[in-house]
Amino acid sequence: ALDNIFVERFFRTLKYEDIYLNEYTNPKSLRRGINQYIRLYNEQRPHKSLGYRCPAEYYQQMPMKLAI
Repeated sequence: ALDNIFVERFFRTLKYEDIYLNEYTNPKSLRRGINQYIRLYNEQRPHKSLGYRCPAEYYQQMPMKLAI
């Protein structure tokens, strides 16, 4: 399944850019750290595939499709 590739890539990025670099001491701090990383990933981290824009910026510019 092609969609699984994107999820696997995200989890790899999460592990190498956050989890392996931080020493989380308990599940609560791990959850907090992952939440912070996801926010950074979506709102601040530029992505090459999106023209070096962050996902929030990229998707905000797209016209909204309305169901009629």
